[in-house]
Amino acid sequence: MKTIMITGSSSGIGRAAAKHFAEQGWNVIATMRSPEKETELTLLDHVLVTRLDVQQEETIQEAIKTGIERFGTIDVLLNNAGYGAMGIFEAASNEQIRKQFEVNVFGLMAAIKAILPHFRAKNNGLILNISSMGGRIGFPLLSLYHSTKFAIEGFTEAVSFELASQNIRLKLIEPGVVKTEFFGRSIELITDESLTDYQKFSEIAQQALQESAIGADNISSPEVIAEAIYQAATDGTNQFRYVVGEDAKAFLDLRKEIGEEAFVQHMAQQFS
Repeated sequence: MKTIMITGSSSGIGRAAAKHFAEQGWNVIATMRSPEKETELTLLDHVLVTRLDVQQEETIQEAIKTGIERFGTIDVLLNNAGYGAMGIFEAASNEQIRKQFEVNVFGLMAAIKAILPHFRAKNNGLILNISSMGGRIGFPLLSLYHSTKFAIEGFTEAVSFELASQNIRLKLIEPGVVKTEFFGRSIELITDESLTDYQKFSEIAQQALQESAIGADNISSPEVIAEAIYQAATDGTNQFRYVVGEDAKAFLDLRKEIGEEAFVQHMAQQFS
C-alpha cells in the first residue's frame, strides 16, 4: 500500500485529494495547521491527520517523521498548501508581499527539502506541486499570487533535472478556477483607500474577473482536481504538466494558438 503526504488538507483541493486517495486504498498523511479542528478525515481508514505549517520548518520535519513511523514510508508528496492575495500591487505592503512568497513558494521548497533525504534513501519518490493556469498567464489584481505560481513553475522544471538523477520525479498540476473557499477564507484582500487613481480600473477588473475566469460556469470542483492528481500519481508516465479544467485549457490553448503578443493584447482588452 502506497503513502501520500498532503499539505493544506483542511479544505478545498487538499481535503478532496486526501479523501480520494484514501478511497483508492492509499495511506494518507493529511496535514494542516490546526488538526485539532478536523472531524471528518480523522474518521477515515488509513488516514493520519497531523499538524504542519509550511512557515514552520520544525512542523514539516515532525509531520514527515510521524508519517513514516505510522506507515513505514512516504511515496508521494503533494504540495497543496497556499493562499492568494488580491488587490492593486502598489497597495500591497512589504509584509503582504513577503508572506505570499513565504507560504506559496518558500513553504513548498521547505517541504520538498525536508522530504528529499527520505526519497534519496529509497532512490525513489514523486513530488506533485499544485500550480495553476495562473502559473502561465496573469490576471490583474492577482499579481502577487501569479508571481508565486510562476516561481513554482520555474523552480519545479529546473529542480526536476537535478532530482531525476536520484530517481525522484516531479510533476505540476495546473487547475483553472476551482469551486473552493479560495476566494473566501483563502484570499487576502489588499486595500489602500488613499490610492484613488486605481479605483476605476479596479472596478473594471473585478467585474471582468467575475464575468470571465472567477465567475465562469465551467469551473471545476475540488473532486475533479483530486482525480487529476491521482492520475498524475499513478499513470506511470513522464508527463510533466497536467492542465485541469475547461477554463484553464481554453486560456492556455488560446495563448498557444494566437501567440504571446496577441494573447497579451487580448487580455489587456478584457480589462480596459
